Amino acid sequence: MSKVLITTSSFDLGNFAEAKALRDAGISIETNPFGRRLTEDEIAELVSDNVVAILAGLEPLTDRVLSNAKKLRVIARCGTGLDSVDLDSAKRLGIDVFNTPDAPTQAVAELTIAHMLNMLRHVSTTEANMRNGQWTPLMGSLLATKTIGLIGLGRIGNAVAKLAQAFGARVLAYDPVLNTHQTVHLESLEEVLAQADIVSLHVPITEGTFHLIDAQSLARMKQGAFIVNVSRGGLIDESALEQALKSNYLAGAALDCFENEPYDGSLLQLSNVHVTAHMGSYARETRDLMEVEASTNLVNGLRKRGLI
Repeated sequence: MSKVLITTSSFDLGNFAEAKALRDAGISIETNPFGRRLTEDEIAELVSDNVVAILAGLEPLTDRVLSNAKKLRVIARCGTGLDSVDLDSAKRLGIDVFNTPDAPTQAVAELTIAHMLNMLRHVSTTEANMRNGQWTPLMGSLLATKTIGLIGLGRIGNAVAKLAQAFGARVLAYDPVLNTHQTVHLESLEEVLAQADIVSLHVPITEGTFHLIDAQSLARMKQGAFIVNVSRGGLIDESALEQALKSNYLAGAALDCFENEPYDGSLLQLSNVHVTAHMGSYARETRDLMEVEASTNLVNGLRKRGLI
C-alpha cells in the first residue's frame, strides 16, 4: 500500500485536509514515531519504497534521502523555509516541493517583538530573580525610542516593521532584492548594522547568508546594541556572537534558532542571551493554518501527479 509520511514532529490529524481522498485512493497516513525532529538516518529509514509523499518538518531531506525514496513524488513543507530540502535533487528526481509561505508570518513577527520587549524590559531576568528570592526592579528601556534594523524585508520582515512602527520605533532595513519600500527606509547592510539599536534577522539560510553575521558584522554594530534571530540557525557565527556578548560589546541576543538543534551550547551560560526552542510558528492558530495548507498542497500535488 502507498503511504503518506508525516515527518514534522507534531501534527493534528484533524487538520489534514481531504484525508478521505487519500483513503479512497488506498493511501495510508503514517506519522513521526519519535515526536521530535528526525535525523538524516531516521528519515532515510522511514522513507521506504512505498512512500509517495512527505508532509515535512525541518528534518534533512538530502540527496541521499530523496534518492532512496523510489516512489516519492511530493514534498509538502509545513512552514516557510526550504533550506532543509535538497531542491536540486528533488528537481532531478521529479519530486514536486511545496511550502506554506504565508501562514507563519504573524506568529514569527509577534515572537520577534516579544523577544525585543523581553530584552529591553528584563522580563525573563526579573522573573528568574524573583523565583530565586530577589526582589530587584530592573530599569529598562522603551521600544518606542529605538531604531530597529531589519535584515530582510519579506513577509515576516514587513510584519515586524509594522508592529515595531506601531510601538513608535524607527525602522530601517536592508534587503538585497528591494530598491524602494513605502514605509521603511532602505539602507546598505553596513548602515543598518551601524545605526540599529536592535538588529533583527529575516532572511533564509543560503550559501550567501551563512554566517552573514560574523565577527566583522558584529563589530560594525553599535556598542550596547541587541540582536534577534527568529529566522534560521547558521545566519549568525555563534562563536563570534559569544565573544561579543562576553565582552559586553553587545547588550544582548535573543535566539529562537541555532546552527545545531536541539541546542545545548555555551551561549546558554550567558545571562544576556535569551532563548526559545525554534518555536516562531508555534502559535495554535498559525499551526492549524499551516497544517491545513501543507496537507492541501500535498493532496493537490498527488492529484497533479495522477496518484489520486
